[in-house]
Amino acid sequence: MVEVEIAEDDDILPVPDLEVAPAHSRSRDPVELLVKVKAEGMRLDQYLQIFFHESSRSELQKAILSSNVTVNGKSTKSSYKVRNDDKLWIQLPEPIHDVIVPEDIPLDVLYEDDALAVVNKPPDMVVHPARGNWTGTLVNALAHRFRDSLSKANGSYRLGIVHRLDRDTSGAILIAKTDRALVFLCQQFEKRKVFKEYVALVVGELDRDSDYIEAKMKQHPQHREMQVVADADDPEAKDACSYYEVMERFRGYTLVKVQPRTGRTHQIRVHLAHVGCPVVADRVYGRAGFRMADLIPGIPRSETDMLITRQALHAFRLRITHPTTGNWLEVEAPLPADIRRALDAIREHRPLRG
Repeated sequence: MVEVEIAEDDDILPVPDLEVAPAHSRSRDPVELLVKVKAEGMRLDQYLQIFFHESSRSELQKAILSSNVTVNGKSTKSSYKVRNDDKLWIQLPEPIHDVIVPEDIPLDVLYEDDALAVVNKPPDMVVHPARGNWTGTLVNALAHRFRDSLSKANGSYRLGIVHRLDRDTSGAILIAKTDRALVFLCQQFEKRKVFKEYVALVVGELDRDSDYIEAKMKQHPQHREMQVVADADDPEAKDACSYYEVMERFRGYTLVKVQPRTGRTHQIRVHLAHVGCPVVADRVYGRAGFRMADLIPGIPRSETDMLITRQALHAFRLRITHPTTGNWLEVEAPLPADIRRALDAIREHRPLRG
């Protein structure tokens, strides 16, 4: 498998090798890891969770207790603090949920042909099954909608999935129907040949009508699910660049379109927060929820005046080279109802002063 970069709220899957078995079927073979200095002092179970995202902490602790994990050839405890050059051997059991259950979940299919499809993913939908989300995912819906017409080259959990969007990010997501289409599309993502444009509603007023945000990023040192802006000389920092263009201005808010020029986890959300304009209702990098009370001073805050409950970020436009025709294919996903509701309220209550 070829590792590729991760895009903003749009995780790219590795390019599958069609000459070998899918990754899923190999995922539970024994794995050997060599601990490096930057992880020294971390608990063993915490360290393993970095590499085995689909296993819970308790599952990893059980594996350690049953000697399915050894350190330098010996059994140990979950609380063991890993050291530089420790040699870890891990063999995790097969996952309990190994069959995708097709579910009749309505899908907004924006485009479809024999090679691929583009789906408008709704908010609050996980892309593929994993720990804590075995049903109700996009893959469950795809398995019902497309039946056997999906690529299986990335494993049964990721039927047809070329890239991912965060659970709370809506918008256009690309689906491969054939294995060859999957490889071709994954390579486009890897080579940064895919044009992606997001629309975000942000708190604050961006100074310029258009600009680049260039700020290196790395994983948060304490919170694995978060990313942070890093110093330029930090050895763990990775280049990150986002281009934005203001679409509409309001008092205290801005509607903006963003094109990530590099691919980093949560890149758009981190960059916008870094310049003082976090995405509306971003519970991780801003403030959770967005109510009418945020727009009209003095009115009581309540759940009934909630305008949007998730980050106001939407994958609006996707442009690729078609794997069969070689022509450009561009697809747009209309703004969902919750972002339109928040935007309409801002237009009414926070227009620019005349």
